[in-house]
Amino acid sequence: MSNLLVKCFIKDSENVNDASVRSKYGILSGIVGVITNVILCAAKFFVGSMTGSIAIIADAANNLSDAGSSLVTLIGFKMSGRPADKEHPFGHGRMEYITAMIVSFIILFMGIELAIESVDKIRNPENVTFSIVGAVIIGVSILGKVWLAVFNRSLGKKIHSPAMTAVVADSLSDIAATSVTLIALILSHFYPNLHIDGILGIVVACFVLKAGLGILKDTANNLIGLPPTQEMVQELHDRIMSYDYVMGIHDLMIHNYGPDKYFASVHVEMPSDVDVLVSHNIIDNIERDIEKEMGIILVVHYDPLEVNDERVYVLRELAQSVLKEIDERYTMHDFRVVDGPLHSNLIFDVVIPYEHKKSRAEIADDIAEKIHAKDEKCFAVVNVEHSFV
Repeated sequence: MSNLLVKCFIKDSENVNDASVRSKYGILSGIVGVITNVILCAAKFFVGSMTGSIAIIADAANNLSDAGSSLVTLIGFKMSGRPADKEHPFGHGRMEYITAMIVSFIILFMGIELAIESVDKIRNPENVTFSIVGAVIIGVSILGKVWLAVFNRSLGKKIHSPAMTAVVADSLSDIAATSVTLIALILSHFYPNLHIDGILGIVVACFVLKAGLGILKDTANNLIGLPPTQEMVQELHDRIMSYDYVMGIHDLMIHNYGPDKYFASVHVEMPSDVDVLVSHNIIDNIERDIEKEMGIILVVHYDPLEVNDERVYVLRELAQSVLKEIDERYTMHDFRVVDGPLHSNLIFDVVIPYEHKKSRAEIADDIAEKIHAKDEKCFAVVNVEHSFV
């Protein structure tokens, strides 16, 4: 069914890197979600009114909020699919994150409302009237939500959408909530004076609130800025290192402006004795090929590496050995030597782990002291930094 809908409504559906195709996936998800949730809301409201169950009526209201969430998703994808403009030169891709955040607020609001109504039901209990028709309709609605979750998960995986991930989480919480509601309705048939409707409503509210908080946390992390996946970093590293004369890379930064919308910068080390025009041509090829093959807009900074000076090589090895003595996780780059009449300055950058307890200044001083202890004519000028990947 999911594949049929995709084939019917999305042309060139396999080209998920195209912004217009991606937008169509989101719009399809939104339309299907609105229609499905409106139908489920009407059915549950009918059953809730017939049985007098506050949990069922609350569940119906939750479906109505889900329809609103789907509408927000639809609008969000329409906006995120807009091309870059003067005010937004990096595009509108982050609208998907904002959409997911709005969905999380809707879920949290409904969870709080459900909790309030459930507490009132516990204080003022009423009998719930069992209905076979009602039980069947609720059972069918659970199956409908399962299908909707599978449908959105399938679409979300194809386009790596956080907004659809939020919708899936919402559907899963609805499945749990409606299942609890069905249990309450069945128990009312065997134990008419049990009055657990309000208690189960609290349970449902907890599911809803947990889903909302989880979506909010994930979306906030995306907006604040998450590191790229190690798979992406490794692939980018391997591709760059495959070019002629490239000896190493460092200071890799990858910025996300929406799902599958990446901008990056990197320093590439190349031998200083290679003709500068040749090096520049290689860098141009790297930038063009990475954008074509990985969809990442990359800016490369050229770092010439001295390879013919034996003394520089020896001093670099000295610095490397000191770093390994202090912490094997330390890495070094941008090494150069500036000679003076009485001593030499070893100037380089050191990348350290985030969890290191010492301050950057303490680490720099520690490195400089150990280098000077090994060679009294050497003074280290160290810039300590963290990795961005």
